[in-house]
Amino acid sequence: MILAAGYGTRFLPVTRVVPKELLPLGTRPALAHVVDELARAGIEEILVITTRRKRTIEDWFDRDPELEAACGADRLGYPKIRATFIRQGEMRGTGHALLLARTFAGADPILVAYPDDLFDGDCASLLADTWRQTGCSVLACGDLAGQDVSRYGVVDAVPDAGGVLRVRGIVEKPPAGTEPSHLVSWGRYLYTPEIFAALEESSRRHASGELYATEAIRALAERGRVVATVIPHRRFDTGEPLGYLQTVIETGLSDPTLGGPLRAWLRERVGR
Repeated sequence: MILAAGYGTRFLPVTRVVPKELLPLGTRPALAHVVDELARAGIEEILVITTRRKRTIEDWFDRDPELEAACGADRLGYPKIRATFIRQGEMRGTGHALLLARTFAGADPILVAYPDDLFDGDCASLLADTWRQTGCSVLACGDLAGQDVSRYGVVDAVPDAGGVLRVRGIVEKPPAGTEPSHLVSWGRYLYTPEIFAALEESSRRHASGELYATEAIRALAERGRVVATVIPHRRFDTGEPLGYLQTVIETGLSDPTLGGPLRAWLRERVGR
């Protein structure tokens, strides 16, 4: 499941007509990198939560016979994964968006991706492996030891006898000095079906305003049903303009064709 219903206000005015998920990284949209990661984890079908303003996301998953005839299908980079779409009619928070996936998930676990978070390795595969080992919901975490974690969701977790990080709770944006650990929650989650009942219970207590998953995660953690895995891969934050520009440059530097010329230009530019 990919959560792509946000307004993208940090990127206005371009996101008035172009969803931030389709902003380019080189010649491919940012969303393509998330879809590729999920496909490498063995996922064959995804649910994308969008809104009426983001019809072009659905178009990106569709075929284009005219362009195929002109350029060939190989150049069009079609996603190698089936996609279903649900529009979130009201911006009522990510917890509300998750509840929209209940029928899609059925009795299976569901891997949730925030498209703002990109990784230079297979994060989704690590979450799936941890779920197979434990049968629990899994949080992807980064270890930010020695850094300020006050703008993140901070995970309180302790290793069990087998080395599995058992989550006891999560605190959103704790004031500096009060954080329970230096493990922060990244934008990947693998939820067991238990999450939906926990979200419904949370929504009954919060009849108005936006619903987030934090309270439901805490409820499952109290029952010993949430674990964490530390992601060893580098993370890129494309959810704000500076992080996006940095990711564009990093993507260009890793491109086998563009990397060399771009690196040479950067050396010349920085040297001015």
